[in-house]
Amino acid sequence: MNNPFLYVVSDSVGETAELVVKAATSQFDLANIVIKRVPYVEDTETLEEVVSLAKLNQAIIGFTLVKPQMREFLITEASRQGVEAFDIIGPLIDKIQTAYGMEPRYEPGMVRKLDEDYFKKIEAIEFAVKYDDGRDPRGILKADIVLLGISRTSKTPLSQFLAHKRLKVANVPIVPEVEPPEELFKIPAEKCIALTISPEKLNYIRKERLKSLGLNDQAIYANIERIKEEIEFFNSLIGRIGCKVIDVSNKAVEETAGVILNIIQYNR
Repeated sequence: MNNPFLYVVSDSVGETAELVVKAATSQFDLANIVIKRVPYVEDTETLEEVVSLAKLNQAIIGFTLVKPQMREFLITEASRQGVEAFDIIGPLIDKIQTAYGMEPRYEPGMVRKLDEDYFKKIEAIEFAVKYDDGRDPRGILKADIVLLGISRTSKTPLSQFLAHKRLKVANVPIVPEVEPPEELFKIPAEKCIALTISPEKLNYIRKERLKSLGLNDQAIYANIERIKEEIEFFNSLIGRIGCKVIDVSNKAVEETAGVILNIIQYNR
């Protein structure tokens, strides 16, 4: 057989159908096979044209059409013209519908949408890691949200939680002895979220942290006066920036994230 043809028809990009077709044809000595992809099919006229071309070229049609009326039309038209047509995902959709009593969306391109959503999430997670704890202030300019707070105010776990919501988050530790990054004053105030906490709660958290590391819980890091000094400096900085403030003293990470998501929704 010389240059066999195979048409791949889809109401979306057609990547799924083409991958299946290539996997099948790889089992044969078909080095000269011509695979023609016909994507984004939305009308029966295009299907008629593809069937006519397939007949002319003695081709097979492999298709992924999620709308039942389009699938039925192609199968009927191919049968009428004596063309072999293979429904790649239709039978499986029907089986799932029957087995689980669920109604399909019948919406083209869902795999691509799911893939895009997945990769956006991975990108956001990698962003949170790269720009965690003020490692690179350039991330402040690229972020969707910038979290500010003194040490042990849940900046990192919050960044990761929000990254799973596909938000690019940079977090910046605020320390009295360190000049805040100038990038903080170059972005809109609504992009910044300040995380505050009561001195007593932070004192307890830091002492427990030191104990878990096998260190003396009387270190300056957990000293209540030092903590008050840090909070005072933090408050003065937040006053200059003019951003929203969330008290995380008695909030779980999920609760704080919920508040932040509400703020983002309101700003949009």
